[in-house]
Amino acid sequence: MEKYLELARSFNVENVVAVTPDEIVFDERTILKCMFGCKDWGKGCTCPSREGYPSLKRFKKMLKKYKSVLIIHSHDKKIAQNASIAVEIEAYLDGDALVFSMSDCALCEDCAGRSDLPCRNVKKARPSFHSVGIDVFSTVNRLGLPLKALRSEDEVQNWYSAVWLNTSNDTYEYI
Repeated sequence: MEKYLELARSFNVENVVAVTPDEIVFDERTILKCMFGCKDWGKGCTCPSREGYPSLKRFKKMLKKYKSVLIIHSHDKKIAQNASIAVEIEAYLDGDALVFSMSDCALCEDCAGRSDLPCRNVKKARPSFHSVGIDVFSTVNRLGLPLKALRSEDEVQNWYSAVWLNTSNDTYEYI
């Protein structure tokens, strides 16, 4: 686990926390924010409105099977996503065939889905927390990490990504 914590830190993220799936707060109401507030609803390549997207109940069942989750915090969405993808790749190469990262996608300036085109980065594009039924605010606040609604775009943003691992960690570390 320390290897993955160090790899995430190498991206100069603000925090990395290793937790168990039981510490993740699931709430199906998160989908309401997707449906009634996201400009990508029905368009984005990782959008839960896409055909074939698993139900929130199914996502919860799948994600609860993992042994640990790295929560990665950055003030830059792209850094958070790149860190989680790097950890996913490394864990996969180490033999964790089902490792899965999750992040609000920042790979493309303009999502191909908005033009009804297929994803240009299908190997790296991942769903966001809220699109699979995770209450990001409750989860990270319980862990002592910062996240609040912003009153202006000038305020410092907090972005989170996660890596779901089949590796357990008996000592959870905060940075």
